[in-house]
Amino acid sequence: MAQSTITLASGKEMPLVGFGLWKVPKETAADTVYSAIKAGYRLFDGAYDYQNEKEAGEGIQRAIADGLVTRAEIFITTKLWNNYHRREHAIKMAKKQNDSWGLGYIDLFLMHFPCALKYIDPAVREYPTWWMDEAGTVSPDNVPIRETWEAMETLVDSGIAHSIGVSNFQAQSLYDIKTYARHPISALQIEHHPYLVQSELIQMAQENGIAVTAYSSFGPQSFVELPPAFSKRALGIPLLFEAEPVRVAAERYGVSSARVLLRWATQRGIAVIPKSNNCARLAENLDVLGFDMTDAEIEAISALDRGLRFNDPGFYLPNYPLRIFA
Repeated sequence: MAQSTITLASGKEMPLVGFGLWKVPKETAADTVYSAIKAGYRLFDGAYDYQNEKEAGEGIQRAIADGLVTRAEIFITTKLWNNYHRREHAIKMAKKQNDSWGLGYIDLFLMHFPCALKYIDPAVREYPTWWMDEAGTVSPDNVPIRETWEAMETLVDSGIAHSIGVSNFQAQSLYDIKTYARHPISALQIEHHPYLVQSELIQMAQENGIAVTAYSSFGPQSFVELPPAFSKRALGIPLLFEAEPVRVAAERYGVSSARVLLRWATQRGIAVIPKSNNCARLAENLDVLGFDMTDAEIEAISALDRGLRFNDPGFYLPNYPLRIFA
């Protein structure tokens, strides 16, 4: 039986396959999450920026009330947005997010990006995304990563978060955090697909006991439906579902190309968080541990690497590029 969980540096167990809440409309989030729980999902990956934490939490609460699961069986990941990196804002926002989920605690709390933006009172602009105003201004703030990390550590001390980690970070910042971290970096969430393999970053994380979670496992598929600034890089890029080594493996094992792409990650100990609103595909995406590819097949898929990053604020914020991946 293939490994179905990954042990975090905090000692907590995290499912290897979860459900991603990015782009799930808040109007349908509760029902979508409830259906995902019925299909067998136990890990849900959210973020303040996704604007659906409260509704996702309601779906989980309903499933608990109906006896489908217990709170202990559910694993919630969520993320601190860039405008709330200052110590006082980070702690206050984490408490607000925890209240929105309504589940008592957050299993894994991540810093969403390694860049601080100037504070905006949520009462004035609840979901600022990257922009500070209607003109699309981006305003960085001078907040050290250390200040934010140490604020997150107090969340572990108080029981609001059981584990903490980071998202969209590179190796240099991980090494730096390790020099002062009181609570370990439990997880690193990154864009990871055969067009963006990032093998050395993954190797560094795993060598240092940092669990890796991949988002956008299907590559350009996740971005083509977004507004032009975010979809531009994805347009015209061949779908990974149709790439020859993916297609060949799918035929050999009698599975979909989506399952091959997810197994390519999970077989290497990398967690995945696909999403689907289709019930059949929900079950299919969850069932990605039932076959093993050969080393040669894994390597052939990895050889598709183009270093092609779709989630890049250095590219999609052209007037105020934040070149965090330079």
